[in-house]
Amino acid sequence: MRHTISVLVENRFGVLTRVAGLFSGRGFNIDTLNVAPTQDPTASRMTIVTRGDDATLEQIVKQLNKLPDVIKVVDFRDGEYVDRELVLVKVAVNSKTRAEVMQITDIFRAKIVDVQPKSVTVEVTGDEGKVEKFIELMKTFGVLDLTRTGKVALPRR
Repeated sequence: MRHTISVLVENRFGVLTRVAGLFSGRGFNIDTLNVAPTQDPTASRMTIVTRGDDATLEQIVKQLNKLPDVIKVVDFRDGEYVDRELVLVKVAVNSKTRAEVMQITDIFRAKIVDVQPKSVTVEVTGDEGKVEKFIELMKTFGVLDLTRTGKVALPRR
């Protein structure tokens, strides 16, 4: 089962290494990791997606709370949070397929951010399902390159 964890940490040197080390040292895998400053310049938010059963997740949360630079840990449950991911996809196009790629991009409310003679780069944001579906459709044209931010999330309340 996939879990999304939000970790508010002190914005200090080495915090990311300690958090990642906690996961690797205990044999837990991180599917995605996103770290960025918050509105408070002394704090950063880590959004971590990991897999495991409830007991594994409980262990992870307890271990995270023991780290000195951790301010708050929140284990998000379905419906309790809003999440998004940003993806840049470079898609192969020619004179015949360019219009179709542009049409699909419009349907997904994505943006073309770069146009080259044989490719277009598209920025798509949304939840994981939307992003996955867009990538799947682009594979029919040929995905030349792709990068993803990983999930970012905030609580609804």
